[in-house]
Amino acid sequence: MIEITSLTNETVKEMVKLRQKKFRAETGLFLIEGNKAVEEAISAGVVLTKVFVEKPEDISGYLNSGIEIIKTNEAVLKKISTTDTPPSIVAAGIQKTISDEWISTAKRVVLLEGIKDAGNLGTILRTAPAFGIDGVILYKDTVDIYNPKCVRSSVGNLWKNNISVIDDLNKLKNLLKEFTKIGTLPVQDNAVYLSGYNFPEKSCVFFGSEAEGLSEELKGITDTNITIEMTNSVESLNLALSAGIIMYKMRLI
Repeated sequence: MIEITSLTNETVKEMVKLRQKKFRAETGLFLIEGNKAVEEAISAGVVLTKVFVEKPEDISGYLNSGIEIIKTNEAVLKKISTTDTPPSIVAAGIQKTISDEWISTAKRVVLLEGIKDAGNLGTILRTAPAFGIDGVILYKDTVDIYNPKCVRSSVGNLWKNNISVIDDLNKLKNLLKEFTKIGTLPVQDNAVYLSGYNFPEKSCVFFGSEAEGLSEELKGITDTNITIEMTNSVESLNLALSAGIIMYKMRLI
């Protein structure tokens, strides 16, 4: 075990760079903040390269795991961490390989298009396995799943999801050819109420961006559209909340 307490140490600087999408893409690494998130990552088979920890006794179970353990102080953890109050442990992990193979055998799939808020994405990725969703497709310009805020918001559930990243419409249509494609739209856009809708055996629900909703491109390939009925006093719901409500009903497939 080595000790690093300098804020200008090169290893510390490399960890700080993992806040940036560009550097995460170049290195294939990402930040994991907090003891629970680190434990969940290890349990899910995520390979950790470095662990910065203030109290080595907090990770006594990892000391002989081959992971590089670095004893440090609160100042360094605050420098690396993306939170106002730094956790007692911050690690660098190797990003998992993303594949499309799971889609062919899936029944419940969620597609997210152009999601900008990493917190929303993390919350959806936390909720999806709770309701038996088989996987999530990220379509065009959706925030990076390894954004630190997304990793934190998923609360250790990021690794429990099958995830695909798709940019091409023709590829998407081919992968979803056996699915009923369901858009989420306002009621005035010929959408049926969720309460009266029964999901087919293989369903993929499309959710658009927080500000703009579904693109015309994706609206053009949906088989049907649904909406969540609400009182007239509320115009819309938060994206992650809407997705959670719909995924809850999807669990019945």
